[in-house]
Amino acid sequence: MNRVENKVAIVTGAVSGIGKATAKLLASHGAKVVVADLDEHQATNVIKEITDAGGIAEFQKLDISDEANWINIIAFAKATFGKLDILVNVAGVSLLKPIVETTSEEFDFVVKVNLKGAFLGMKHAVGLMQKNGSGSIINISSSLGIVGAPNQSVYTATKGAIRLLTKTAAIEFAPFNIRVNSVHPGLTETNMTKDLIVNEEVKKMVLGPTLLGRPAKPEEIANGILFLASDEASYMTGSELVIDGGYTAQ
Repeated sequence: MNRVENKVAIVTGAVSGIGKATAKLLASHGAKVVVADLDEHQATNVIKEITDAGGIAEFQKLDISDEANWINIIAFAKATFGKLDILVNVAGVSLLKPIVETTSEEFDFVVKVNLKGAFLGMKHAVGLMQKNGSGSIINISSSLGIVGAPNQSVYTATKGAIRLLTKTAAIEFAPFNIRVNSVHPGLTETNMTKDLIVNEEVKKMVLGPTLLGRPAKPEEIANGILFLASDEASYMTGSELVIDGGYTAQ
């Protein structure tokens, strides 16, 4: 069953982790995917994996914190595929530092990438989606956008902000039949978290309260994103899909 057949999607951070799993899954279910990332070399491999499996994908270099880049990628989607149905804002960065050790420059960088990137993506995607009369935007927040965690002040602040930015966008875009939802993964096995997963203190702090007792695989998060991107979630907007193995359950 092709759950997003003939839909056009932009996936940011699409060369690794959750972004890569999402791009491949959407393509396998019939979407034409714009693989958006800064890493052109790795993008070539992702495109090959998708096309070898019979999917359709094109690469577009994207710095999510740069507005001109967003204008260009929206124009690319229109010129290449004629429309835009799905935007998945996956790309982001993490910072593991106490508040008192975090520099202003580090704070500004994390906010610029995580929060501004999602904001710009929605700002520029909505116009092209309006022409379809529908659309689905999925913003990747985190379980740490719901609860706090030590030494992750800036990261949790941006992910919490994405949670509420999503709800506000859902209100503003509803008249255009454009749905906006957030996904809140728990600790997931990605390049960004590989050092965390082998850190015994972090494992105890994060996986200890996780009811299922293990990190998520990127494909498990992508399955939730596919659902929100599809017409199966046609009555969901402004919602939070928590996929955290039970981390926030208690």
